[in-house]
Amino acid sequence: MNTARWATGLVAAALLGALATGGLASSSNWNTRVERADGAHVIGKPDATRVLTEFVSYTCPHCAEFARTGDEALKLAHVGPGKIRLEIRHIVRDPVDLTVAMLTWCGDTAKFPRNHAAFMSAQPRWLATARSTTPAQRQRWSNGDLPSRTRAVASDLGFYRIMEGRDYDRVAIDRCLADTARAQALADNSERDAIRFNVAGTPSFALDGKLLPGVHDWRALEKVLRGDI
Repeated sequence: MNTARWATGLVAAALLGALATGGLASSSNWNTRVERADGAHVIGKPDATRVLTEFVSYTCPHCAEFARTGDEALKLAHVGPGKIRLEIRHIVRDPVDLTVAMLTWCGDTAKFPRNHAAFMSAQPRWLATARSTTPAQRQRWSNGDLPSRTRAVASDLGFYRIMEGRDYDRVAIDRCLADTARAQALADNSERDAIRFNVAGTPSFALDGKLLPGVHDWRALEKVLRGDI
């Protein structure tokens, strides 16, 4: 199946469905409301009747696949019209994952969704680069102080270019990469959330605080949100 064509069809269907039901007729687009709460980025209407929690890892190819095929449809049909509030929580798996998570949190809270999208869309390229790095490079990712480790990852995998494309300068990027408090919070919250929600892999989803078993892609999640299962 042509994934790009399938994804485009899903987004178009979601948009048409929202228009048919008046979901986009409101003057409010709740996708633009982004807050930080309890270690997560929360996107959408604060008093939405349902809360969807997405657990992501940036080095997880299936997470990037969900971002490509499901993010826009989810936001168009559910988050934007105020039906669902979306929480994005990190399950940190490795030094690269931690580095990307720190960069997605960099700067104003409102920048997170596009930072997240930028790294997910570029993941096939930088993950391939990561797989071809030398043992000496990978050793630098785990040895030394935090700023040295995260800057090594960012340099080796082209993360500076991604962030510069998001209008960050080198000083701001390095400041975020040196944020030891943020790194510790991400690690602590990852461990806590994995235990609290019994997350065994990514992407995973919880609806109204309950983990959805067997739901790891947009097709399965869409059925749940439509009430088909």
